[in-house]
Amino acid sequence: MGFEFWMFLSLVYVSHFHFHGLSLAEKAPYYSFVHEAAMAPEVSFYDYIIIGGGTAGCPLAATLSESANVLVLERGGSPYENPSKPDKGNFFPNLLDVSPSSYAQEFTSEDGVYNARARVLGGGSVINAGFYSRAEPEFLKQTGLNEALVNYSYQWVEKKIAFEPSMLQWQSALRDGLLEAGVLPNNGFTFDHIYGTKIGGTIFDGDDHRHTAADLLEYANPYRIKVYLHATVEKIIFETKVFSRTRAQGIVFEDELGKKHWALLTKDYKSEVILSAGALGSPQLLMLSGIGPSQQLKKFGIKVVMDQPLVGQGLVDNPLNFLLVPSPSPVELSLVSFVGITRFGSYIEACSGISFTPSWSRSVAKALAAILNQTEQSSTKLFQEGILNPESLLDTRIRGGIIFEKVKDPISSGYLELRNMNPRDNPKVTFNYFQAPEDLMKCVHGVKIAIDAVYSKSFSNFRYEILSAKALLELIVNLPLNQRPRHLTSAFSLEKFCMDTVMTIWHYHGGCRLGKVVDRDYKVLGVEALRIVDGSTFTSSPGTNPQATVMMLGRYMGLKILQERYFGKYRKK
Repeated sequence: MGFEFWMFLSLVYVSHFHFHGLSLAEKAPYYSFVHEAAMAPEVSFYDYIIIGGGTAGCPLAATLSESANVLVLERGGSPYENPSKPDKGNFFPNLLDVSPSSYAQEFTSEDGVYNARARVLGGGSVINAGFYSRAEPEFLKQTGLNEALVNYSYQWVEKKIAFEPSMLQWQSALRDGLLEAGVLPNNGFTFDHIYGTKIGGTIFDGDDHRHTAADLLEYANPYRIKVYLHATVEKIIFETKVFSRTRAQGIVFEDELGKKHWALLTKDYKSEVILSAGALGSPQLLMLSGIGPSQQLKKFGIKVVMDQPLVGQGLVDNPLNFLLVPSPSPVELSLVSFVGITRFGSYIEACSGISFTPSWSRSVAKALAAILNQTEQSSTKLFQEGILNPESLLDTRIRGGIIFEKVKDPISSGYLELRNMNPRDNPKVTFNYFQAPEDLMKCVHGVKIAIDAVYSKSFSNFRYEILSAKALLELIVNLPLNQRPRHLTSAFSLEKFCMDTVMTIWHYHGGCRLGKVVDRDYKVLGVEALRIVDGSTFTSSPGTNPQATVMMLGRYMGLKILQERYFGKYRKK
């Protein structure tokens, strides 16, 4: 890195500590700069307009506000309105909440897999399982990020929201079971991505309270930032001149009352619109604004600003398949605390004692009862209560746990298309799960490892001996996990099991890929004053869980953009 960049970074350090030393920073949830979009002026001007106050948008905005005037537009509400709602015990109820004000907007891919998209300040960090783990070194090399600045940016995030989880009985037993199953070595606690079994970070504190990307706004200068909630961006406004490149000028957004507002860039030519709306929102909004496959845009009567056929392409979702394992012993409430990182391309994670909605509890109980009634030893005392009253095995929380495997770097990819011109509606999404046989083999091997861990000596206190591996597979096959057809041999063939019971782990990415839609500086190719900083630019999902790297990228790119603003374009030397 050049001397100028390090001089800039030192100035950031000085300004950061001076700013926080004067106690001007505001603590969540008491942000004076967060308002409902209806309070926005009809027309306003900013140095940077960030579309999406999510996992990347919050750290990006906080960083840019150190030296520039920033607007953040978030289509959802605040996670602070009900402080306990995002906490650990509400993980699945929040994901399964389909009400209009929910944190997660549901959608079903064209593959027949249920999915969700965050709509809340803090984005996916408000609704995920909380695991915090850095990217593998290969990802950072692939994206061309500077290692020193990456590490600094991770630490900036971790200081505010990352913790070491408590490893209680169920999680510890399964971790030891993975070690027995050969996912070696035992790497203890680390944020780093290392082959073997490790305890990772979590964004839940010791009281099971969730900390999110929205908490990173505590770093923001409250006098240089505005955040509007329930602000739906309809399109980006462009200036097009003969013999000049198309340039972003601002955006049009609508508040919750249906009133339109215009946010425009200041006259400074370094001002920018930055998309941080995620792997669905960013390509969707580019298309609604006239940048995308011209044939598709013309179909909806959208004026073509730039024909870019790669917008919406290369969309990938990492397949998830899982086992639900009832326990004869009490289990703790836990979300993902450790991970098994295999060398064949599968990650094994788990959670226990979680709550379902009543309808899901009934589905699980009904399927489990059917299996138990088929078991020759079903009269065993262990299951008498369960057969007579199957919902007692779940009650308000699962008496057991979920063990799942995620396919790393799937080759199979899909695409995104507009469903209509309403930015509030989710676009049409196809992921093409297991189209590549290599992906299917990773799943099969991963499920085998999960089964071996369940039937290990270390985990013996948390499984019923009379439930065979086939019974556990059959339980999953009989649950309404997706809209895909079932093969008769799903419980006998792991290949069929993977294909039939595939779910999402909500780590979908792509659609505005690096090198295809954006350059190495995350600037949209062929357009001035427009960048994309979020997971839509990824060619693979970083690490075991992407949130750490998405937040890091927000901080990283915020620093880089400020450096370009005040010192010119950063170049490696």
